[in-house]
Amino acid sequence: MSVQDVSRKEFIMLFFKGAGMGAADVVPGVSGGTVAFITGIYERLLNAIKSVNLDAAKLLFSQGFVSAWRHIDGTFLLAVFAGLITSALSLAKVITYLLEHHQILVWSFFFGLIIASFIHIAKQVERWHINTMVACAIGATIAFVITSLAPAEANPQWWFYFVSGAIAICAMILPGISGSFILLLLGMYGHVLAAVNSLAFNYIGLFVAGCIVGLMVFSRFLSWLLAKYHQLTFALLSGFLLGSLNLLWPWKQVVTTYTNSKGIEKPLTQQNILPGEYTTLVGQDANTLLCIGLMAFGLGLILAIEHITKEK
Repeated sequence: MSVQDVSRKEFIMLFFKGAGMGAADVVPGVSGGTVAFITGIYERLLNAIKSVNLDAAKLLFSQGFVSAWRHIDGTFLLAVFAGLITSALSLAKVITYLLEHHQILVWSFFFGLIIASFIHIAKQVERWHINTMVACAIGATIAFVITSLAPAEANPQWWFYFVSGAIAICAMILPGISGSFILLLLGMYGHVLAAVNSLAFNYIGLFVAGCIVGLMVFSRFLSWLLAKYHQLTFALLSGFLLGSLNLLWPWKQVVTTYTNSKGIEKPLTQQNILPGEYTTLVGQDANTLLCIGLMAFGLGLILAIEHITKEK
């Protein structure tokens, strides 16, 4: 792969694919890895990240910058991560606002996205047999258990931004498991969003540094899994998506609450309920038809992107 292999048009397309990943990673329950899968850049992304190693450093000193850049598929990484970072920074406030004021509608849209993503990734398994079905069931169980856990609220020390970034990035590149939700479990989601919204570069820098370290380690393990156990890995990932639907079900009833570090009462544990029960138990309009419409729109959007990607 060379610098010339990425045309201006492809660079722009990669930028927007990265922007899609960034938008997904900001939302708890939705994975940027899912977007990478759907848009056809997942394995190339893993290989490019994995190539940032000692060999790249040796090429840099022995043959110069251009050789090292080609080795790591640098233009591809630049385009994707430029889109990802731009999107994440731009959408942090928007997502915060939408989740606060239109939570049911947001979850409905992403519920449809995840159903379509499950269909897309499940189709990558060439033949379903007992091993792949067991792998799918294991992935679904793991995701269901993770999304059923009650998120914690942390009062973080500076080093915890680094640690949370290293842990969350592993989930961010796994379809079906959201890095943002892992941050919720760690009690860091609000703190990281606040750091981004207030441009607290010291905390952002620590978080990004943790992401880089975690990404370098985990991408190699995931790449090895795809090389050695390709079908089982896809089956496992499809299970992750299926299990994560538990988190994204729009209609929920708050069971317990907690008071965060700013003295604001927030949900701690919630249970999924039917739309018909929502109005009675919660006292708000369930917006059933609109929510179903947004689910269908999310489903259709991903299938349309998949169709366009296949044609190209």
